[in-house]
Amino acid sequence: MKQLPLDIGLARAPSLDSFLAGPNEAAWRHLQLWAGSPTRSPVPTYLWGAPASGKTHLLKAARESLREQGASAGWLDPTLAEPPPFDERWALVLMDDVHLYTAVQQHAAFAWFVQAQALQRGVLSAGALPPAHLKLREDLRTRLGWGHIFELRVLDEPERRAVLRQAADARGVFLPDEVMDFILHRFSRDLGSLMQLLEHLDAYALQTQRAITIPLIKSMLESE
Repeated sequence: MKQLPLDIGLARAPSLDSFLAGPNEAAWRHLQLWAGSPTRSPVPTYLWGAPASGKTHLLKAARESLREQGASAGWLDPTLAEPPPFDERWALVLMDDVHLYTAVQQHAAFAWFVQAQALQRGVLSAGALPPAHLKLREDLRTRLGWGHIFELRVLDEPERRAVLRQAADARGVFLPDEVMDFILHRFSRDLGSLMQLLEHLDAYALQTQRAITIPLIKSMLESE
């Protein structure tokens, strides 16, 4: 069954607090401690795993955490065709989807990495594969593999169901089994999207004074 992406205009900036760790608790706790420390370690961190495992969420959440502390960060992903030079004001360098980098992006990533390390700044990167399997220039690949490495795993359906049930209970929202089945089978597996959907459902149900049912969900989506 085709899953639907969630695009209902309520996206919030990802945060470490909103990350639903499940089997990825070690990586989540590591980044919480790192981002919250007044003297952040310059030892780099690399996250790898399948799509929807939470890599981009954690990178953006780390950037948001530093932004709230008044710090800025450099960001590089495959959509940035011409990366800017390293900025010494950056407290952190973030590199997402490194397995898709072009030669130009790999050159910039290597330069950013070297300069960040020289200035004792953090480097947080992510890709679909472990460092040893990345088809990147060797000097960049070896640097990505130095430091903390965490594999992120996509939550299976029972785990997503348990997390969604817990989040609904915390909001005082009752989700019947048929509604839970509909949500889990029709929408993205990404937990961040599911949490946005739950939040929107809660608000829409309160606004319309209706219980959360499958017809309510369809009505909400049609009204967007």
